[in-house]
Amino acid sequence: MWRRLIYHPEVNYALRQTIVLCLPVAVGLLFGSLQNGLLFSLVPACCNIAGLDTLHKRFFKRLAVGGSLFALSSVLIQVLLAVPVPLPLVLFGLALLFGVTGEISPLHGRLLPAALIAAIFTLGLSGNVPPAVPPLLYIAGTAWYGLFNALWFRLWKEQPMRESLSLLYRELADYIEAKYSLLTQHTDPETALPPLFARQQSVIDLIAQVYQQLYMLSASNQLQYKRLLRSFQVALDLQEHIAVSLHQPDEVQKLVEQSHAEAVIRYNARMIATRLRVLADDILYHRQPGRFNMVTALSALEKIAERHPDNPVGQFCYYHFSRIARLLRTQRPLYRRDLMADNQQRLSFWHALVSYCSLKSMALRSAARLGIMLAIGGSLGLVLDLPKPYWILMTVMFVSQNGYNATRVRIQHRALGTLAGLVIAAGTLRLRLDDGTVLLCMLALTLASYLVLRKNYGLAMTGMTVTAVYTLQLLSLNGAHFLVPRLVDTLIGCLLAFGGMLWLWPQWQSGLLRKNAHLALERDQDALRLLLQPAPEAAALAYARMKVNQAHNALFTSLSQAMREPAFNSRYLTDMRLWVTHSQFIVEHINAMTILARDHYMLTPTLAQKYLTSCEVALQRCQQRLEYDGPSSDSPVPTAAGETAETAGTLMERHLGRILFHLGIMYTISSVAWRQRPQHGNWLSRRLGN
Repeated sequence: MWRRLIYHPEVNYALRQTIVLCLPVAVGLLFGSLQNGLLFSLVPACCNIAGLDTLHKRFFKRLAVGGSLFALSSVLIQVLLAVPVPLPLVLFGLALLFGVTGEISPLHGRLLPAALIAAIFTLGLSGNVPPAVPPLLYIAGTAWYGLFNALWFRLWKEQPMRESLSLLYRELADYIEAKYSLLTQHTDPETALPPLFARQQSVIDLIAQVYQQLYMLSASNQLQYKRLLRSFQVALDLQEHIAVSLHQPDEVQKLVEQSHAEAVIRYNARMIATRLRVLADDILYHRQPGRFNMVTALSALEKIAERHPDNPVGQFCYYHFSRIARLLRTQRPLYRRDLMADNQQRLSFWHALVSYCSLKSMALRSAARLGIMLAIGGSLGLVLDLPKPYWILMTVMFVSQNGYNATRVRIQHRALGTLAGLVIAAGTLRLRLDDGTVLLCMLALTLASYLVLRKNYGLAMTGMTVTAVYTLQLLSLNGAHFLVPRLVDTLIGCLLAFGGMLWLWPQWQSGLLRKNAHLALERDQDALRLLLQPAPEAAALAYARMKVNQAHNALFTSLSQAMREPAFNSRYLTDMRLWVTHSQFIVEHINAMTILARDHYMLTPTLAQKYLTSCEVALQRCQQRLEYDGPSSDSPVPTAAGETAETAGTLMERHLGRILFHLGIMYTISSVAWRQRPQHGNWLSRRLGN
């Protein structure tokens, strides 16, 4: 029970965040300086947003950079306001100044909002504390935050990767269960495939997250991660065999009618899913896995395959399920591979500065968007005669996300959570509790809020709002006067953030569909070139296959988010959903061909070159069609050796024939979808440059 409690991801995270916040308060209370302890607890908010709680091989270097930026931001806002420079101009200038961090890398880009929040906190503190206190507070607070997290991660060093691997195994279990639970109902791709796409997307996202952790920690060179690396390689092999699909619903229906194959296949899938969930718990809670055997279940599937040799479904399921069973029994990967680090693109400061000065820079646009929203918030504070409109500015920073839909959801949660928290605080302020009781209640609320923060932001905001009200009550005894202004400021900040995401260089996912479709086709082409060359390396094949899956998932994510964006052409998105469906078929054929190539089930060099030429021509035609909005030619996509998927002799040829078939359909869809996109786009998409 203790092991389950301490290693649970939400409990571990909540304990870490609560202790790092509350220990300075406890020390301040012990030495009779509660105010300084409460002020000290502001710094972890900046550190969390900056990603300084993330394990990294340059952990202390990032802490030094983060603390320096926080202190610099605090000094600049005080100096500029003392000159005096109008607050809107100060905020806009700071956003542009620190925005260059987003050009270096995505992880460095998180320093921009953190530095701006440090400036906003300083705005709230100015006049109440000496000018030197905020910069020193940020330096000391960041040092405390870093030392505490370094100690915490030393005690639970493997825990972040264990949490990711545990989630990956659980997603694999859900994926295989969903895939084979409705075996005979997967006849209509329009209804059957989208739920499976979502499952596969979660799996690939978690794989990418573990790759990122391997790169950030250099874990492949550390002995303490050896067992986890082996579990990750097993998960990669599992994903290969789970993601492969036969795509012959007629044959599936025929086998189900002639035998009890559906019950046997579902039983094998449930057995595998149950074992995967057990392994997920074993990884998370530091347990040794027990024995596993599914010989009886596989023998029933083997008999069905032998009794129906002309039907490929039984042989297909037996082959892949037997490989999965071997992986789960031995807990060793099917082959040795060197994990290739997912190197993130990182520019030097000077190269990033040059790139940042371009008007096409996404980092510049993001910084300008934040700067304009903060400047408008500061101007509203001046118009409404608010001496320090820091709650408006903080709300803008906390609810602004990368995309429209994420910002919209965060705004809803923030507004509703704040309203509920203020109602609770208004009722409890009448109880006249002593300081000790208030602090204990704040401790419990902080722990509860962090327990649910990553799953329910709105509920967590309820508890955090109550603690914010009582913090002001303890500092200045004016918590009751804070209730209505806090609600008004929160609503104003939410409206500003929503307007900024809607009108200030919006990053519409519907506008990124063409770019992501191009990238998906490029990754398909790279993988096919590797697959059809003589004696391809297993590690290169595996990495190319993962790149194909990740590129397709980026395309699927863009489509899913675009369908939630306001007033875009639904006919175009419907056509693109069909395009993405056929792209998914190609991904699954590449998954299957990767397994065949690794088992040396290859084509002759002459035939491989013919198929490669046909595939490259078909892929290039699809890419050209994505760029050209005019009328299309109706010439068919060429095939190799005059064969189709049905007449091809080997499995590899059948997969290649089906890939050519899907590319032909995608070319036809592009002729309709891309041509109607500018013609039928509504006023919003035209105004916003989609």
